[in-house]
Amino acid sequence: MADSTPAGRRLLLVDDDPLFRQSLAEQLRLEEGFVTTEVESGNAALTAIASQNFDLILLDVSLGDIDGREICRRIRGQGISAPIIMLAGADVDVDTILGLEFGANDYVTKPFRLGTLLALIRAQLRTLEHSEAAILSFGPYDFLPAAQQLTHAGTKKKIRLTEKETAILNYLYRARAVVGREELLTEVWGYNSGVTTHTLETHVYRLRQKIETDPSHATILITAQNGYQLVP
Repeated sequence: MADSTPAGRRLLLVDDDPLFRQSLAEQLRLEEGFVTTEVESGNAALTAIASQNFDLILLDVSLGDIDGREICRRIRGQGISAPIIMLAGADVDVDTILGLEFGANDYVTKPFRLGTLLALIRAQLRTLEHSEAAILSFGPYDFLPAAQQLTHAGTKKKIRLTEKETAILNYLYRARAVVGREELLTEVWGYNSGVTTHTLETHVYRLRQKIETDPSHATILITAQNGYQLVP
């Protein structure tokens, strides 16, 4: 898998400078394919977080209504584990110490190079993906591998997964590309001469019954190029 950010990740950008906010959001969309929600205040950030899950949060320290460090503290107080990268101004030393104490994962000092920020974002997302707290998003679902569970973002309906179903979705999610049947079979079941692609196809069939609106016309877990792909 390439060292880049998978497209379709949901990012919350909190900054009260409209020109900076719009410019950065556009660059993140173009460079990495983020689905970006932009808000200008701490209160707006808390409202957005209450209504949807985000894969990562970029949070300015100096907001007009509520200090960014306090927003960070409140977010963590709600049990939200999404990485938070603080956008710090000239008083970077104080902001860094307090921001990290309040639950931030990292910081970047303004003005910054886009490449520097992207490197921080990628590092935080890789760390989260491999943690037990990971919440991965695709289609209408939030995917919790550690809990072997999907939650529909709209209806909040929870779907229980088997160990193998979880492993299939997890591998396809991280690949974000078409994965051949043999490769997926090896990654999920390991080397076992007694397991055939028919076993994999059976599990994919059952997964589609759980996650697709019309399992006979899959739009989330699709068949392509003699393999499978999870559509963001």
